[in-house]
Amino acid sequence: MSSLQNPSPIQPFDTFVIREIDFSDLRSALRLGLRDFVRKPFLSMLFGAIMAVFGLIFVAGLLVYDQIWMVVPAGVGFPLVAPFLAAGLYEMSRRYQREQSFRWRDIFAIIFKQQRREFGWMAFVMLFVFWVWIYQVRLLLALFLQWTSFSSLEGLYLIITTTANGMLFLGIGTVVGGILATVLFAITVISMPLLLDQEIDFVSAMILSVKATTTNPSVLLGWGLFVAVLTFLATIPFFLGLVVILPVLGHATWHLYKRVIGRTSD
Repeated sequence: MSSLQNPSPIQPFDTFVIREIDFSDLRSALRLGLRDFVRKPFLSMLFGAIMAVFGLIFVAGLLVYDQIWMVVPAGVGFPLVAPFLAAGLYEMSRRYQREQSFRWRDIFAIIFKQQRREFGWMAFVMLFVFWVWIYQVRLLLALFLQWTSFSSLEGLYLIITTTANGMLFLGIGTVVGGILATVLFAITVISMPLLLDQEIDFVSAMILSVKATTTNPSVLLGWGLFVAVLTFLATIPFFLGLVVILPVLGHATWHLYKRVIGRTSD
């Protein structure tokens, strides 16, 4: 706590090293993430519940204000901002590793203090990419489905899956969305827990995250695909699966980060 009240100097970029990992590290990270989850399941699930409730409110608002076209891209893109909401889970796993006791208010105090650190800039980057995703969907809708109106989710689904323009929209949107998701994953998979754990500027953290991804492309991109699919499935129905899935993945991501990033002094 005192280190956050009197922040340490920003650590130089070259004090960190990137390790090579394999798929056995993913299995170990998942196992340790599940272990962390069951140690304080109700506190862990609280973070998943917050995201689930926020997702429900977000989608309900789109329906109320007749923005049917945004429901699908919002549902797909919403998990992109999950790493920011997982900050509390990272902090819990960090304290478990250090064998430090804590209460729920200690974790929320750490989350609140991130706004005064580099972590907040990464949140801005993630939200910016999310809005780019939303607006590229809007552009593709204008290009391919400009004469179509949507009165319900069922109508939107039928138009996208049964018309030529709808299939083009779906195909191109999937490719563009996949590129954006890959870029966002590469710059955040390591940087988010790193920023919580160490005093480092967010640009250096992003660079280290990208280097970690390029050093371990099959392992980390495989992890990203696994997380994306599992998180998307957890949003059906009504985001309820996020209550459990998000905490387990959040804890596991912390342990994966600890396996990838080391210090030159270690």
